[in-house]
Amino acid sequence: MIEDWRQGGFGLYLHWPFCAAKCPYCDFNSHVSNSVDHDAWRDAYLREIDRYAALTPGRVLSSVFFGGGTPSLMPAETVHAILERIRHHWTPANDQEITLEANPGSVEATRFAGYAAAGVNRVSMGIQALNDADLRRLGRIHSVSEARAAFDIARSQFDRVSFDLIYARQDQTLADWRAELTEALSMTIDHLSLYQLTIEPGTAFGARFDAGGLRGLPTDDLAVDMYEVTQELCESAGMPAYEVSNHAAPGSESRHNMIYWRQGDYIGIGPGAHGRLTLGDTRWATEAYSNPAKWLTASQDAKTEKPWTSTPAHDRAGEYLMMGLRLSTGIDMQRYEHLAGSALPQSTIDRLEELGMVHLDGPTLAATPQGRMVLNAIITELLPD
Repeated sequence: MIEDWRQGGFGLYLHWPFCAAKCPYCDFNSHVSNSVDHDAWRDAYLREIDRYAALTPGRVLSSVFFGGGTPSLMPAETVHAILERIRHHWTPANDQEITLEANPGSVEATRFAGYAAAGVNRVSMGIQALNDADLRRLGRIHSVSEARAAFDIARSQFDRVSFDLIYARQDQTLADWRAELTEALSMTIDHLSLYQLTIEPGTAFGARFDAGGLRGLPTDDLAVDMYEVTQELCESAGMPAYEVSNHAAPGSESRHNMIYWRQGDYIGIGPGAHGRLTLGDTRWATEAYSNPAKWLTASQDAKTEKPWTSTPAHDRAGEYLMMGLRLSTGIDMQRYEHLAGSALPQSTIDRLEELGMVHLDGPTLAATPQGRMVLNAIITELLPD
């Protein structure tokens, strides 16, 4: 059980908290700032990397992920310094993936060559819509033409490029989404993240919705139809869903996100970043302070995080089930039993299989495409009270 994390791998997540503008649907830890002391932020990240490296000597690092916020606002020199320090401390996996999230504004696009030279080999772009009117509704500050131009630059610099789209938007019809997704699939890509618009508490959209605004959101039935069209078109294009919201050509899955879904270990550095780290016989959950100014100041004394909490084996089993069933490949029930100390209820599995919600193949349990649409209900059925 001590080495269970090795089945998922080991990754490093770095959170850049700043954005040029706050999107009204976003509930991530992102902030708009008129000025950023880039030297201070670079040095803080380097100190945190040094601190975690001392705790994890000899590990092979599978992936690095710069998330945010908008990491494409980081100077290329900062990314270079961070990756140099990472290479100093950990052995890279032979197929190490280094991803940087980017917004497709023209200013950020000019940085791509610098990121590639620093060692970034995958970019994930937040395009969100291929329709200028809807981009404005979503609070995005780029146009479709700017997004396409930035995407073309990214393809010239990186072997692997992904982008995000949001569907089930206001007044969007099924035909609209089919046409837009067809256009997205016609672009030269190997990975797509396709998310249904959700109205989160604490966001501008959440406040607007509570006040009776945001009219034209799709009915539940239309949202289901949009999900089914998404599966149909992506499957036909050779980019099936390997996770609930993620589609990829075979071999182009996000290796970093697979660490999360397969219950690996990952370090979280930066304001609001979460981590899971196995040290000795204990798996720890870590969470950094979310306020950027507080985190930056605290980095001087290596006190950027709330107190670590240990994760009991049965909780790890629950996390493995909840995250692993998001994958089309499912979970290893023997691994679950090893963590939980007891097997999943066979009678429940049999009933869900009869309903067409899950599929059992030897020790592997996977949700079917229909089951992934109601995954929370399936997990509730399977987990003990």
